[in-house]
Amino acid sequence: MAEYERSRTMPAQPEHVFDQAANLHQLDSWLPGALHVAPEELPAVSVHEAGSNKDTPALLRAQPDQMRLEWGTREQGDYAGWLQVAGIGSGASEVTVHLSFFDKHHDPGERAAAAALEDSLRRLEEQVRLRTDNATG
Repeated sequence: MAEYERSRTMPAQPEHVFDQAANLHQLDSWLPGALHVAPEELPAVSVHEAGSNKDTPALLRAQPDQMRLEWGTREQGDYAGWLQVAGIGSGASEVTVHLSFFDKHHDPGERAAAAALEDSLRRLEEQVRLRTDNATG
């Protein structure tokens, strides 16, 4: 089993960050570019990886009271992950994303996983900034 985790501080209230991260219709705006999530009967979703010809049945659960998202494959148990938002004062938040790969064939390796996590957190921060800038201006 391989596990990867990254955190990033974002200059926004935790509720704003979580709302953006958990918005099902905008997940593609911050997830790794190759992944596309289509809601089904929640918590069921389908994940399509660009370049593949199949959709993977998965689960996605949002826990707004805990500012936490959890996800994973439904049938195979290949991977799971979570995103946690925490307020750190002064209107800022810390976002942590954790990935667990239970099947070595799905593990992208440390370098690729770290790059994908960093890129996803950067893209989420961009979306949060756009939302908060538009709300204030």
